[in-house]
Amino acid sequence: MENETEKLHVVMFPWLAMGHIIPFFHLSKCLAQRGHRVTFISTPRNIERVVNKVPSDLAPLLHIVSFPLPKVENLPNDAESSMDIPYQKAQFLKIAFDLLEIPLTNFLESSSNSKPDWIVYDYASHWLPQIAGKLGVSRAFFSLFTAATMSFYGPPWALLNDERSIPEDYTVIPKWIPLETKVVYRLHEIKKNFEAPADESGTSDGVRFGASIDGSDVILFRNCVEFEPEWFNLVSELYQKPVISIGVLPPSVVENEKFDSDDTTWLGIKNWLDKQNQDSVVYVALGTEATLNQEELNELALGLEKCGLPFIWVLRDQPIHNQEDPRIQLPDGYEDRVKNRGVIYKGWVPQTKILSHSSVGGFLTHCGWNSVIEALCFGRVLIMFPVLNDQGLNTRLLQEKGVGVEIPRNEKDGFFTSDSVAEAVKFAVVSEEGELLRANARQMSGLFGCRKRNEELIDDCVGYLMENRISISTYVHNNEG
Repeated sequence: MENETEKLHVVMFPWLAMGHIIPFFHLSKCLAQRGHRVTFISTPRNIERVVNKVPSDLAPLLHIVSFPLPKVENLPNDAESSMDIPYQKAQFLKIAFDLLEIPLTNFLESSSNSKPDWIVYDYASHWLPQIAGKLGVSRAFFSLFTAATMSFYGPPWALLNDERSIPEDYTVIPKWIPLETKVVYRLHEIKKNFEAPADESGTSDGVRFGASIDGSDVILFRNCVEFEPEWFNLVSELYQKPVISIGVLPPSVVENEKFDSDDTTWLGIKNWLDKQNQDSVVYVALGTEATLNQEELNELALGLEKCGLPFIWVLRDQPIHNQEDPRIQLPDGYEDRVKNRGVIYKGWVPQTKILSHSSVGGFLTHCGWNSVIEALCFGRVLIMFPVLNDQGLNTRLLQEKGVGVEIPRNEKDGFFTSDSVAEAVKFAVVSEEGELLRANARQMSGLFGCRKRNEELIDDCVGYLMENRISISTYVHNNEG
């Protein structure tokens, strides 16, 4: 039996968003599968949503720790994730998240008999690196953003000084990027990000990113260097510390957290997909956080109707500011008009299984990085409709890589028409001119969906973590000094 000192103990502490918690848990399983002990920490409702049940073979190594989320004024009692609230209230969730500093510190201090070798953390916990450093725990910042996005956000000094103060500052290439690129925000995209005032939590997102990066020993990226080598080179120069690609953590259609093979929802979807022509269906999903107003929903719906292609559209309930706010509704009679070629699901669906089906020809997406990874794993061309956060930057990067088309919108206010939706969908999925995009997307499946390559990157990362953890003797010597 291997000596326990040759194994790692890693604590995982993600931000409270499904797009962060899921890949953190995926990485946790990858580490446990390699024989390392992992402690995964989140709040009760998020753990129930994502973890479900730890595989029996990993149970001795993968430990789940639940911290109740502290109550905060203006945050609903059952809100434990960004999907539970309008994005304008995100800062109240960060206030609650920051209050986890004390229980997390107590947990790390009480782990003296099995002190973690590493803590892997997210951008929001800007206070964590200093605590971990004092306790002799090595620190890895896990970026769930592309190297292009993190380069655009800037080096730690620029983030900590809040170099950019108005939306217009984000619509131009910053001075630290020497590359020829169009990876910038549209004005309407960044204005939406500014709608959640940072002063509510006392710490801007820029400062959170800056402190999290600056206080880390290594930066882990959920991406492959081969996809954006120029950006990886740049971000390494900007950070002046080790930057490691861990691969994309490709999803498995077999290993699905929410759906078993006999699930009636999936069987119904599969039955419908089986009747469609190959590469003909447009899958439409805008993630767990992106919200549309009534006008935007109407134009998107009418655009899908006009495109003439079969589609599956996932509509999730949108968080509302208060009970008086009206629910966003589909146009009158819409579902009846499209019922012969359009399927609308309200709630959760097995997205990975849908994207893996041979009938799916394109993905109309908000361009959240998790969704992009899933699409490119199966070589699906993208119809891009960014809404908030890093999605606009992802869209520009994906345009430069030639794997999709963006639905045209007015740069200032984000206005778009149903005709522009229909034209973009048809261009990407069926037009002769769009074949190059489709070919590029299919080619990406060889990178994003290559399990061997992704496993190698995880192995390389584990090797680095083992070689560069802080030894107990070094920690004791430094503290005695």
